Amino acid sequence: MTENSSPTRLIGYARVSSVGQTLDVQLDQLAAAGCRPIYREKVTGTRADRRELQKLLREIGPGDVVIVTRIDRLARSIFDLFGIVQRIADAGASFRSLGQAWADTSTAQGRMMLAVMGGMAEVEREMILTRTAEGRARAVARGGKMGRRPRLTHAQECEVRERLSAGEPVADLARSYAVGPATIYRIRDRGQAL
Repeated sequence: MTENSSPTRLIGYARVSSVGQTLDVQLDQLAAAGCRPIYREKVTGTRADRRELQKLLREIGPGDVVIVTRIDRLARSIFDLFGIVQRIADAGASFRSLGQAWADTSTAQGRMMLAVMGGMAEVEREMILTRTAEGRARAVARGGKMGRRPRLTHAQECEVRERLSAGEPVADLARSYAVGPATIYRIRDRGQAL
């Protein structure tokens, strides 16, 4: 190590999905691997807004190594895993899983796996988009409507337009139908467009 280089930091990340689960086993394994600090949280892996993970990703730097006990502690899909590992790599850091020897981006094999994961993530994303589009098309073909259900029925909307034309204030109408003023304005504007 030269005078200008800083020592490698081994940074752990531990996660469990629910409050009833314990982090103890992961914390012991990460501490035994030399991790300090260890970021920990109890939240589902499907959430992208995990506070401790976001903090870890902001604070890592070149030469750091982010370590998890298993890759499913970091992400629940290949697409998410690739995105997180890519952010780690973009920061100049490495990623390693204690449970999967191949998941170590400090090695040539690990970097190759990252490239493969990128391709798999792209395929997974395309499959999700295709399934979503097909599901939407099936729903529309069955007569389903996409988007949020209207707050008021068609008859209520007609009634709102009549009351508006009679001069009733928007705030009063919103209160009487238990909706926000914006809903009344939208109904008014749609009526004017007709």
